[in-house]
Amino acid sequence: MNYYQETKDKVLKSVDSSREGLSQAEAGKRLEEHGYNEISRKEKRSIFSLFIESFKDPMVIVLLIVAIVQVAIGEWIESLIIFVVLILNAILSVVQTKKAEDSLESLEKMSAPTADVYRDGQQKEIASKNLAVGDIVILESGDNIPADGRLIEAESLQVEEGALTGESLPSDKSVGPLDGETPLGDRVNMVYSSTMVTAGRGVMVVTSTGEKTEMGKVAELVQNASAKQTPLQRKLAQFSKKLGIAILLLSVLIFGIQAARIFLGGMEDVTVPLLNAFMFAVAVAVAAIPEALQSIVTIVLSVGTNKMAKQHAIIRQLPAVETLGSTSVICTDKTGTLTQNKMTVVDDYIPNGESNLFSGDSHSWSESEKILMQIAALTNDSTINEKGESNGDPTEVALIAYSNKQNLPYDSVRKDYPRLAELPFDSSRKRMSTVHEIDGEKRLLTKGGPDVLFKLCNRVKINGEIVDLTEERLEELKQKNEAFSDQAMRVLAFAYKPIDSTDVSIEDENDLIFIGLLAMIDPPREAVYHAVEDAANAGVKTVMITGDHKTTARAIGRDLNIFKEGDLAYTGQELDALSEEELMDQLEDISVYARVTPENKIRIVTAWQNYNQITAMTGDGVNDAPALKQADIGIAMGSGTDVAKDASAMILTDDNFVSIVRAISVGRTIYSNIKKSIAYLFSGNLGAVLAIIFALLVNWVNPFTALQLLFINLVNDSMPAIALGLEPAEPNVMEEKPRDPDESIFSGNTFKIVAFRGVLIAIAVIISQYIGLQTSTEMGIAMAFTTLILSRTLQVFPARSNVETSISAGFFSNKFVILAFAACMTLYGITLVPAVRGIFSIPAAFGLTEWAIAAGLALATTVVMELKKVVLPYKSE
Repeated sequence: MNYYQETKDKVLKSVDSSREGLSQAEAGKRLEEHGYNEISRKEKRSIFSLFIESFKDPMVIVLLIVAIVQVAIGEWIESLIIFVVLILNAILSVVQTKKAEDSLESLEKMSAPTADVYRDGQQKEIASKNLAVGDIVILESGDNIPADGRLIEAESLQVEEGALTGESLPSDKSVGPLDGETPLGDRVNMVYSSTMVTAGRGVMVVTSTGEKTEMGKVAELVQNASAKQTPLQRKLAQFSKKLGIAILLLSVLIFGIQAARIFLGGMEDVTVPLLNAFMFAVAVAVAAIPEALQSIVTIVLSVGTNKMAKQHAIIRQLPAVETLGSTSVICTDKTGTLTQNKMTVVDDYIPNGESNLFSGDSHSWSESEKILMQIAALTNDSTINEKGESNGDPTEVALIAYSNKQNLPYDSVRKDYPRLAELPFDSSRKRMSTVHEIDGEKRLLTKGGPDVLFKLCNRVKINGEIVDLTEERLEELKQKNEAFSDQAMRVLAFAYKPIDSTDVSIEDENDLIFIGLLAMIDPPREAVYHAVEDAANAGVKTVMITGDHKTTARAIGRDLNIFKEGDLAYTGQELDALSEEELMDQLEDISVYARVTPENKIRIVTAWQNYNQITAMTGDGVNDAPALKQADIGIAMGSGTDVAKDASAMILTDDNFVSIVRAISVGRTIYSNIKKSIAYLFSGNLGAVLAIIFALLVNWVNPFTALQLLFINLVNDSMPAIALGLEPAEPNVMEEKPRDPDESIFSGNTFKIVAFRGVLIAIAVIISQYIGLQTSTEMGIAMAFTTLILSRTLQVFPARSNVETSISAGFFSNKFVILAFAACMTLYGITLVPAVRGIFSIPAAFGLTEWAIAAGLALATTVVMELKKVVLPYKSE
């Protein structure tokens, strides 16, 4: 039943209640049948189950097998290192998952703890969770509304519903039935759970409780909205699965080949050779798996959060940093994000008179203009303190701020003309009147909606003379009002009349003298114009989704160049009327959505995701939370509700669209740098694997021990990989189109680069091992290890760019690379200390000559990598 379409008596009858409320017995019966007025939650997963789930990754499973084998054969150091890395990664995963569950807890905190109701004909206070459908609830200014209800009384009642509807101004409430289907934000005879009474008083009959309220529906949407993996997470997960399986198969194959050789060789005792063969296979697994990859990606993303914070973007979930870089659609709220969230007077209209109101000089104003500004300041209860902080209705604040700006301080006007009487604003009258003594006569001053004041005026002041308001003149006023409205402006009309007494009533608000109109708007932020253009140049589409009226939204969208020629603007109701096929056909052309519901927002976000676009969603209210969670990246406003913040991945401290575009630039740079780190890691790992496989094929000894490989992967490679994650932004970062979310992490020549560098490193290692084997097996291992660690460390310089050499890119432009190289050389030097050599299988005979040969081979690989960029540069894909 649409309660807003029915009379209040019919609504009372439909919920089987009366103005005296329910009896205690009947309320108890209904609670037992339908449940308490509270939002239930799905059972949370335990921390232990989340911890165990993090070990399901294929690469993690392979590492676990390797660690267990190391324990079995007594290699405790290697196994301990692996276990520590895996546990740290698991803890990080659990922490991120638990953060995502906070939004429902904040939603529950918004509910009112108590409510004043009529039970058994008497007024009493009860816990809000004990409210039942049919209860009669009394509403006073400042109350949080405890359930959804139909108003049966409303006296100057205003309700702040922005958290649910997105409206920036309080809603004026009334009790009459409404005709036809009406959007939630326009249901003026209904009130909703977790909204707040800002003025007046009222009485409502409860029509929905708990999960059946509009807020309950939002909670269900939040619970059911799927938290999205970022493109990088998805690709790393897919790659991990493939790599884990490939490594396992390769290790089994290598062990099989070695075992076959042993058994075919006719050896009597095969135990030791089989164990060596098994360790050979284990070494391949350790060499191929980038153990520190997840940690390095996490660290690079964490550093990115600091960069984001400087752009007024606080990252709640680390992967959001990378997601921003691939964002192709921004679904943004209007109020406060694209606009200043500050109503501002921008135009005026004085009948048949030239306006000087915007001159900034009140001395040049005509008599009509002076009267108009007096009315604006005096029929007004808002204030602005010395710090510039305002208190009161945003529209009234705009009027006195405008008066101050025009060198007519509102407080001086109020001091000169004190209020003698008043008829306060009433939502049914849509106007306010006050009485003052001005220029020796008592005047009734009135401000209100133009449609209302036009009917109450029979005269108009034109060029200092008071004349009759003829039909022709009235039509002129109406046309001007419509012209302002077409530009998405909020218009107020001003009138007055002389009176004899301060004892006034509503009847005195007739036969008024019309003075003029003031038009105001929540203006766009100046920087947003350029930011929208920058986003478009970067291939990012901006879509406005707002709770405001369609005319207002479309006008702002057109002004900001979001709504272009040929684009479409739909209301939530019009969107509901579209089938999925129709929506997908028109999706790219719809740039403005107005009067939307939480369900509409989720549908819009999901449609873009189904269109294979990485979608960002901004919001500040409870009604935004489901879509914020559903989006690839939810962006909450710093001034918004805790529910919106908890459902989001990022919070804008300045509520500014410009900060989103800046953050996208940082995100793109970070993703590019992560790919550089990945290419660096896998090039070195590939070189090690190829060297091991070559040794197997020619029946050499394994060139590396498991500890050597773990030292390189976890210690030596980590710092250069992190340093690469701190590379400065490329100059054209915001001129490229968003990357395809389905593209591989090895796209864009990355695979070719990894293969080329990996083969070079392998060749150098193989040559080095061969030279060392001429002396001894131990020397071959020592030289292979030295060449591998030096070539992988030196590789950090060519890895800084795929197209530029480290010299042309600015050798010292990334000081972290220099520091990482120096630190790695220091760590490598520790392995040569006599007391440590034995642990890393470096014999005493390994001297300066052997080191120089290994270093020369490593340096040669670096030179070839850099020359390749000059002689045979990679072509862009």
